[in-house]
Amino acid sequence: MSAQFPQTRLRRLRRTSALRDLMRETTLRPEHLIYPVFVEEGADDFLPIEGMPGQYRIPEKKLAEEARRLSALGLKSIMPFGISHHKDASGSDALKADGLVARMVRTIKEAAPEMVVIPDICFCEYTDHGHCGIMHGDTVDNDRTIENLGRQAVIAAEAGADVIAPSAAMDGQIAAIRSALDTSGLADIPIMAYSTKLASALYGPFREAAGTELKGDRKTYQMDPMNRREALHESLLDEAEGADMLMVKPALAYLDVLSDIRRNSLLPLAAYQVSGEYAMIKFAAQHGVIDEAAVVRETLGSIRRAGADLILTYFAAQLLEEGI
Repeated sequence: MSAQFPQTRLRRLRRTSALRDLMRETTLRPEHLIYPVFVEEGADDFLPIEGMPGQYRIPEKKLAEEARRLSALGLKSIMPFGISHHKDASGSDALKADGLVARMVRTIKEAAPEMVVIPDICFCEYTDHGHCGIMHGDTVDNDRTIENLGRQAVIAAEAGADVIAPSAAMDGQIAAIRSALDTSGLADIPIMAYSTKLASALYGPFREAAGTELKGDRKTYQMDPMNRREALHESLLDEAEGADMLMVKPALAYLDVLSDIRRNSLLPLAAYQVSGEYAMIKFAAQHGVIDEAAVVRETLGSIRRAGADLILTYFAAQLLEEGI
């Protein structure tokens, strides 16, 4: 028979702060955080993002300065998203060696060489229709798009990217990018796959932040949020295609999916706490109904507890400023 109360008293190990720290199973440290940032070419100053209080579009001309500031805070990893002023039907600026994708990577690596730079590889910020690739009628042409994703990945890697993170949600994109990198002499560059990316309603503030001009929706290529088995299938397919890391996006509403993937894969696993998750916490805190600092740590802790090794979060810089 197992021990019962009064012999078993779990409160013994909660008695002091030091004991609670010693017994804590899940931790949150700087190396667990990746900071997504928005970089706008042509802007003169930092532009507040209305739907994401505390977040800004960084002017490209001040990106080096901001990278140095973040590095001094202790930030280890950053994911830049470009806000292009040169959009067209194919997102051609993202395919140029001197385009915004390549410039962002070079600027950050030169300003903060030790920082891991993980550029988002996609076309939605560079197309005039806001979709993630080349359109064919009313839908995205999968196979032409993955060819271009391979080209974009090579350009980013040649500019100094440490990791490639494709988010376009095209079938076969990991295999196409792996092949493009390998045949370009870039076999050592790892791929962080947005391997389970849901067609979520929680992306709303991101579209303001990134300046996407989406016509329609992305439900034909991003996943149905109601499909748990398919969510696991998506990540396992990316692993089979050669992904080095997997990701679930969004995070908090999909902890079951995160846990499923963790049980079925040995790869490093990331989760993206998206703009809507960030905004809900910020606006609730502004109205005084939650303790922001406590809720941020509790929600990020739940993501780590469910199996994430890494978390992409807009709270990263704030947490570092607060000493985590």
